Amino acid sequence: PAQSITSSCASFPVADTLKCKCSPSIYGSCSGESECPSQNDHCLTATQTTIHGDKVSEHNVKSCMKAELCLDFSINNGFHRLLQKSSCCNGDLCNTQTDYPKPDNKSTPNGKKCFACDGENCMKTLNCLGDENYCVKVTGNVQGVSLTTKGCASKAVCSVVNQVTSRILGQVIGVKLSCCQGDYCNSASSASPVLLLLLVPLLFSNLFS
Repeated sequence: PAQSITSSCASFPVADTLKCKCSPSIYGSCSGESECPSQNDHCLTATQTTIHGDKVSEHNVKSCMKAELCLDFSINNGFHRLLQKSSCCNGDLCNTQTDYPKPDNKSTPNGKKCFACDGENCMKTLNCLGDENYCVKVTGNVQGVSLTTKGCASKAVCSVVNQVTSRILGQVIGVKLSCCQGDYCNSASSASPVLLLLLVPLLFSNLFS
């Protein structure tokens, strides 16, 4: 009987592990291809564009990713703006394209206004751009530095908190970020906690690590 059980168990198929192309970047040293963790069921190709004053920098990324984290988004705190354009697929090594999707960094004001911080003054008006239809506020302590910042964000930033929060709690303990709709709604602290990751450039590296 024991032999029969062993034979029966051995006959079950083993699920294939998804493989994706990956590229070296500021987020890691992977080069070539990688086997994805079971929770990452898609291959990602993305470009992140960071704008700081007149300086614009781009980072191309290929990696494994959850489908729900294959996001196009924009976040803006008045000093830094980060945009991402993504493309995802769900076949082995399907992200082989050499043309990376590019976010539109020439966005115009959309009429929404939120508070932003300029030094200790966190009541500065910020005109939101493109699809930034939410106001955000983040407070807490990041790597020993007390932090408060405010700004604008797109809907994608505010819709995936449950998927990403658990990945960074051990690294950014005490940081709370809230999203709200309505002009200047980020003056108060009452709003639902949302994505901790995507407002402060200091935290961006956690997404693809």
